[in-house]
Amino acid sequence: MQYDPIKRVLGDVFNKTPFLRRVFYNLLDLLLLRAWHVHKELNSWAASRKGEGQRILDAGSGFGQYTYWLSSQSSKWNILAMDVKEEQISDSNCFFRTIGRQNVLFRIGDLVKYREENSYDLILSVDVMEHILEDVEVFRNFQASLVPGGMLVISTPSDQGGSDVHGDGETSFIEEHVRDGYNIQEIQDKLKLAGFSKVVARYSYGKPGQISWRLSMKYPMLMLNASKAFFIVLPFYYLLTFPVSLVLNWLDVKGNHPSGTGLIVKAWK
Repeated sequence: MQYDPIKRVLGDVFNKTPFLRRVFYNLLDLLLLRAWHVHKELNSWAASRKGEGQRILDAGSGFGQYTYWLSSQSSKWNILAMDVKEEQISDSNCFFRTIGRQNVLFRIGDLVKYREENSYDLILSVDVMEHILEDVEVFRNFQASLVPGGMLVISTPSDQGGSDVHGDGETSFIEEHVRDGYNIQEIQDKLKLAGFSKVVARYSYGKPGQISWRLSMKYPMLMLNASKAFFIVLPFYYLLTFPVSLVLNWLDVKGNHPSGTGLIVKAWK
């Protein structure tokens, strides 16, 4: 399934006014389980740093929802948000200027080539690495770009069905993925190979999260990919499924999963 065309349509709808974009960010934070897991890690990191100057790289910023959240936590944090998609960078810069967030800059960039030695206290990479073939080179760039003691946070699909692939004959639900997901040991080994001194990984999207993902993401995306007319039906669909997804998301974040279709990985320089 082509995911990017659907994202472009959603972006066009919610980019019409700053108010709609804020609504969009809030909906993403509630609906997307990965946002729940990422915010859990970011809250832990931010707890003792809100009064300190920090440099942050949002590596593969997408719509900019994580940069929006991070920039709201402290005006002392300076954030560079990078993505390869020019239209998203342009839209995001316009929005953040409109709302007066002076501590944020969006820039077009290729993570395979980008490196800024000893510059960032935190690097965030959410649902990016499954799109990049040269992953070890990117991990080396991340490691070099962090200050000593700096932390990398990654959210990515696992090889337990993270791209909705459960067998050798199946293809990824998202056609833009270059890999179907990481083995939990594989990604830890690659990060250590890239020079990180400590790596911790855990599963996300356990059984509650997998049900939530189907209800909140897979089925709506399949409908929209079949016909844009389903945009009319979508609010009624979410009216029924949204409360269930919220409960499932909460259970997934609180749980400790022996396996799952997502991974949350933290690594320190």
